[in-house]
Amino acid sequence: MLGEGGSVMQDKIDEAFSKYRREDFLPKEVKLQATFDAPLPIGHNQTNSQPSTVRRMLVWLDVQDGQKVLDVGSGSGWTTALLSHLAGSEGRVYAVEKVPELVRFGEENCQKQGVANAEFRAAGDSFGLPDNAPFDRILVSASANEMPQELIDQLGNGGRMVIPVRHSIFVVNKDNQGTIKTTEQPGYAFVPLV
Repeated sequence: MLGEGGSVMQDKIDEAFSKYRREDFLPKEVKLQATFDAPLPIGHNQTNSQPSTVRRMLVWLDVQDGQKVLDVGSGSGWTTALLSHLAGSEGRVYAVEKVPELVRFGEENCQKQGVANAEFRAAGDSFGLPDNAPFDRILVSASANEMPQELIDQLGNGGRMVIPVRHSIFVVNKDNQGTIKTTEQPGYAFVPLV
């Protein structure tokens, strides 16, 4: 079982959640449900993930100041904003999303909240952003049917990816020699990764 992160990381995640409130990243028709610990629809058959799950994934991801982070399935931009806080002003977050309307929605939400160290891209035919790799951290917010080798390849040595695969969340660590080690956390549900 993975640990729940040190107090410094917990405090930093608490700061991010306070700075970037979920309701500011939701469509107006579900804003009043922002405090519910449940996924909420953001249109186009996509959801804004359950806050307790997002928090857990961020603890496992363990983003450090100055890191280069890939946010796959950025949706409403909420996880992008949270990651931008964790990476700090010297870090960079690349948000990639398949649905063009959500690329715009997420980017506009982050702009309104003053997020300065993130950029949004429409997803191409391959997973992630291979042209911008390698990444120190990769967060995936939709469920793959199998572990995408394309994303593992975009993870830099010493990097970490947190990704749902079917009904589990996997923490994928790549050591400095490029060796992969994964840890499975079962019992989760996400929209499919498209």
